[in-house]
Amino acid sequence: MFRRTPRLFAATLAVAALALGACAEKADDKPSAGTAAATYPVTVGALTLDKRPEKIVALSPTATEMLFAIGAGPQVTAVDDQSNYPADAPKTDLSAFQPNAEAIAGRNPDLVVLSDDRNKIVEQLGKLKIPVYLTPAATTLDDSYRQITELGTLTGHADQAADVATRMKDDIAKLVKDLPQRAEKLTYFHELGPELYSATSKTFIGSLYSQAGLTNIADPADADGKSAGYPQLSQEFIVKADPDFVFLADAKCCQQSADTVKARSGWAGLTAVKNNQVIALDDDIASRWGPRVVDLLRVIIDAVAKVPA
Repeated sequence: MFRRTPRLFAATLAVAALALGACAEKADDKPSAGTAAATYPVTVGALTLDKRPEKIVALSPTATEMLFAIGAGPQVTAVDDQSNYPADAPKTDLSAFQPNAEAIAGRNPDLVVLSDDRNKIVEQLGKLKIPVYLTPAATTLDDSYRQITELGTLTGHADQAADVATRMKDDIAKLVKDLPQRAEKLTYFHELGPELYSATSKTFIGSLYSQAGLTNIADPADADGKSAGYPQLSQEFIVKADPDFVFLADAKCCQQSADTVKARSGWAGLTAVKNNQVIALDDDIASRWGPRVVDLLRVIIDAVAKVPA
């Protein structure tokens, strides 16, 4: 859900985590035969729905992407102010960062999808008898697959959700299979913002880089885990580590680019800069854990594949 400035991200490190070809395409708006055959009640965890939800409020950009990908888009009647994909999602002024129970209830939802329990919003909505499904920030790809399939169960799109998860797994397996074998792993720095916050291998985004066979220079900076996987690095630390790649997850929010990176003090000599291996990512895709993680991994692997083994 985190389309954010680096400062906002830094303020929410304790609860946030980072944050496809066929999977990213909008699913057919018409219910499939599998959808028509869905039977209720259904139960996911502690949540039971007696009938198919037809007025879903999604307060997480990732959840919005998942719902539309599995064919539940027509059931989504409102999304938060940061949900910008797909373009025709019913965006509103509802805030996921400061959720307001009264404003949410005003949308008459029969299901609310959240990524975290800010302001004790789950308890507040529970008192209003509004069903809530939590999709916490993923820490592994398995978390993503599970959330997609559980949303499929809740919304009556179990078969389509299973297909999305399977396509994601297959696409990722193909991408990883084509990676060149290297005697020595390449290194990288993933930049969340100009303040030089990064993400270690223990985070969701870090796990994707691990799939690409890369070594994370940020790992030693949070060896004790006190930064919850999101340490702030220093200029000196990064220059000394001399990463082979710099991946920018702040290209849109903060206008960072290969040129701005090169202009930083001491950075012109980095291997990543000298070899034109500063890669601008899509900020939104790089901060979400929905079906488009395949797109993100493809960008990373394409960049890695260009370096001679």
